[in-house]
Amino acid sequence: MAKPLTSHRPLLAVALKTSAVFLFTVMAGLIKSQSDHFPPGEMVFFRSLFAIPVIVIWLISRGELTQGFVVRKPMGHFWRGVLGTTAMGLTFTGLGLIPLPEATAIGYATPIFTLILAAIMLGERIRKIRIAAVAIGLLGVLIMIWPRLGGNNMEAAATFGALCILGATIARAFVQIHIRQLVQVDHPAAIVFYFSMTATILSGLTVFWGWAQPTWEQAAVLILAGLIGGVAQILVTSSYRFGQASMLAPYDYTSMLFAIVIGYVWFSELPTAVMLAGAALVIAGNIVVIWREHQLGLERGRARAVTDPKA
Repeated sequence: MAKPLTSHRPLLAVALKTSAVFLFTVMAGLIKSQSDHFPPGEMVFFRSLFAIPVIVIWLISRGELTQGFVVRKPMGHFWRGVLGTTAMGLTFTGLGLIPLPEATAIGYATPIFTLILAAIMLGERIRKIRIAAVAIGLLGVLIMIWPRLGGNNMEAAATFGALCILGATIARAFVQIHIRQLVQVDHPAAIVFYFSMTATILSGLTVFWGWAQPTWEQAAVLILAGLIGGVAQILVTSSYRFGQASMLAPYDYTSMLFAIVIGYVWFSELPTAVMLAGAALVIAGNIVVIWREHQLGLERGRARAVTDPKA
């Protein structure tokens, strides 16, 4: 009998997911530390290129390297790469202009925008509970970015940074919708591998707009960011082999704790009360969505049990 690809091991799933969230936050800190020295496109290039060997080794260890090369919808992967690279570039731009905790908090809006886009692009029905969740989440986003709007010229850079992070969350929402469609025809290994390849190529083209020559120490930081990003990507993917998405989703919010600690220790940044209040509303909206998805999953399970005596 073939060994199952998934199993229910919640403690391992939580450990993998939390470790991934921590590493992604560390990666963001590394990128932020270099943002004054390098353009975003160059940093995206390092992040993407040096994640590839980590991903390839992982695919080989799982015996999925062949699946990682085979695609049935190449243009779908291209557009997924364009959207993902855009999101990464906007994120790296914003990280250099606003505090790490603030960038992290605005990023929590991605599931809210994903829900909106799923209704528009995929025709998914959004009923009262999820409409309320979207409203709460969008209110939280507005509260977080409001202090950045209408500021003086000295705050223009921070305003632009906040809008870049907001744009990145919308781009990531498009990515989530795109992935929902890609997984219907292509193996997840191919989605992971070809995104890194496409992001490396697209970000490499920004060399024509000017790159900075890194020192050995700076190059080491950028390479480390890529390696850590690759490992984090593998950990978060692996976590879903041992636990349900609805169970693991709330652990994304541990990134706020990590961002506050890293932001304070590394960059002397502290979150404001307004930012924390807005973040709390966004998180609350997301938790309502998670709870509702869990309830719908239970209802679908009961319906299958009624219609299929073997279930």
